[in-house]
Amino acid sequence: MGKDEKGSIVLDNFNSTANLATNPGFQSTISLASKGVINEKAYIPFEHRKVPHPNSSIGSLVHLLKSSLGSGILAMPAAFKNAGLAFGTLGTIIVGFICTHCVYVLVKTSQEVCVDAKKPSMGFAETCGAAFEFGPKRMRPWANFARTFTDYALTCTYLAALCVYIVFIAENFKEVLDEYMPEYKLSVETYCALTLVPLVLICQIRNLKWLVPFSAIANVLLVICFAITMYYIFSGLPNPAEREMVAKATQWPLFISTVIFAMEGIGVVMPVENDMAKPEQFLGCPGVLNIAMTVVISLYGIVGFFGYIKYGDDVRGSVTLNLPQDEVLAQSAKILMALAILFTYSLQFYVPMEMIWRKLESRVSVRYHNITQVSIRTVAVVGSVALAAAFPDLELFISLCGAIFLSTLGLLTPAIVDTVHNWDRNLGICNWILYKNILIAIISLVALFAGSYVSIKGMIEKFEVIEYLELNNTTLANDTMV
Repeated sequence: MGKDEKGSIVLDNFNSTANLATNPGFQSTISLASKGVINEKAYIPFEHRKVPHPNSSIGSLVHLLKSSLGSGILAMPAAFKNAGLAFGTLGTIIVGFICTHCVYVLVKTSQEVCVDAKKPSMGFAETCGAAFEFGPKRMRPWANFARTFTDYALTCTYLAALCVYIVFIAENFKEVLDEYMPEYKLSVETYCALTLVPLVLICQIRNLKWLVPFSAIANVLLVICFAITMYYIFSGLPNPAEREMVAKATQWPLFISTVIFAMEGIGVVMPVENDMAKPEQFLGCPGVLNIAMTVVISLYGIVGFFGYIKYGDDVRGSVTLNLPQDEVLAQSAKILMALAILFTYSLQFYVPMEMIWRKLESRVSVRYHNITQVSIRTVAVVGSVALAAAFPDLELFISLCGAIFLSTLGLLTPAIVDTVHNWDRNLGICNWILYKNILIAIISLVALFAGSYVSIKGMIEKFEVIEYLELNNTTLANDTMV
C-alpha cells in the first residue's frame, strides 16, 4: 500500500491470500502432499520381492526338512541316554516346541521390520540389526553390534559343526577299517588327519551350483543309511522296562544341548523363507514351518526313543557306531554315512566362507583374490581338522557345540530380538511376551553354562583316563623288557 504523486491511495501488491510461510517464526507444516502421504499404500514386502527362481511351498518344506534332518538325528539315542525314556520323550517335545517358536518369532520379526525398513527381505543378521535400529531409542546404537555379532556367531556355529562332521567321518571309518584291517589299527585322531586332503580339495569349489551333485549324492546315501539303521534298531527290541525312565538331573544339560544341536536349523530358515514364491505360507497353521517341525520332532523322538531301548547305556554319539561289527550290511551303513557327511561338508563350508570372504574381499587387491581364497579355505579346513583331532569324542563334542553356539543363536538371540522389537509396540496382556522371552533366555543360558560345563568336564575326565592307561601300558612294557 502506498500513495501516488497526487496523494491518492494505491493498493499495490495486494493479495487476498495470507502468506504465512513468509514469517520465519511460523512455518506451516500443511502442504498439498499431505493428502498423498495419508493415502499412501502400506508397504507389503512380499509384493516387492523379485526372486529369479522362487521355491514352491513344497520345495521350501523339503529344504527345511533337509536342513534339520542330518547327522544329528543319529545322535538322538545318545541324548535319550542322558534323559531316560520318559523325560527324553517329554523333553524332545518341549525343546522342539521352543526351537519352533524361536524360529517363528524370528521370521515374524523379519517380516515386520521389512515394512519399517521398506525392504523386500532380510537375512538373519539383517533382521537382528533392524530390530534394534527400529526399536526403542536407547537400543538403536546397538544395531550394528547386533548385526555383526549374529554374522560372526553364524560363522562360528557352522565352523563348529564342521568339526563335528570330521569326528563323525573319522569314527565311522575307524569302526569299519578296524574290523577288516585289524593289523593297521589307527587312532581317531589319525583318521581325522587323513580327511584333510579330500576336504581341502572339495572345499576349493566356490560355486554353489557345482556343489549340487555332491548334495544330491549325500541325500541318497543318508536315506539308505537311515533305512539300514532303522532295520537294526527295530529288530529284536528288548523290553522298555529295562531302561531308565528318568536319568539323573546332572545329565540333563547334555540331553538339552544334544537335542538343540540336532534339531536347530536356524541358519537356513531366513534364506528358505526369502526364496519362497508365497512367503505368507511359511508361518500360520498349517504352514511350512509347523509341518516341517512336526515331522522333525516326531522322527527325532522315534529314533531317540527306540534307539535307546535297543542299545541302552551302551549307545554311542552316533547310533551307526552301535551297529554289528561282523555284518556287511551294518558296516556298509557306516561307510555310506561317513561319505554322506564328507559330501555335505563342502556345502556347510560354503556358509562361513561366504561371510569371511564378504568381510575380506574389499581389503584384498583383485589380482590376489584367487590365491587369498585358496589360502583361507585351506587354513579353515586345517583348523577344523586340528580342532576335531584335539577333541575326538563325538557325543561330548556335539553337546558342547549345541551348548555354546546353537543355544545362543537359536534360543537366546530370537528371544532378545523379539523383546526389543515389541518393546514399544505391544508386549501383550500383562507383558506376557516379555516374561515368555525371559524364560526362553533362562533356558538358553542354562543350556549354555551347564551344557558346556558338563561337556568340558567329560572331556577332561576322558583325557585323564587315556593318560592313565597310556602311563600304565608304558610302565608294563618297561617291566616286561626288564
